[in-house]
Amino acid sequence: MEKIIKAALVAVSIAAGSLAVQSAMAQNVTVGIGPGGIAFGYTDGYWDTGHRWHAWASAEEAARWRAANRAHYYAWKHDRDRDEGWRERDHWWEHH
Repeated sequence: MEKIIKAALVAVSIAAGSLAVQSAMAQNVTVGIGPGGIAFGYTDGYWDTGHRWHAWASAEEAARWRAANRAHYYAWKHDRDRDEGWRERDHWWEHH
């Protein structure tokens, strides 16, 4: 009986340690869309290539993307256009 209890305690300790390591690793993960995931940029945000709208995380993020992707950045708000800025005929990322 004593061996079973010791084995159970060892198993619980190993499982707890594993969860602690996974938790610590998960805290260092960041999720974001890199420049390859943005289809069209506007002053108020961007469309990703999956046709989902996002606000810029910061002015710096917008400026960096605009500098590297001038051909796909439009210096106005996306809702100015009838299509809300989604350019159905310009899927440039599919041809790169």
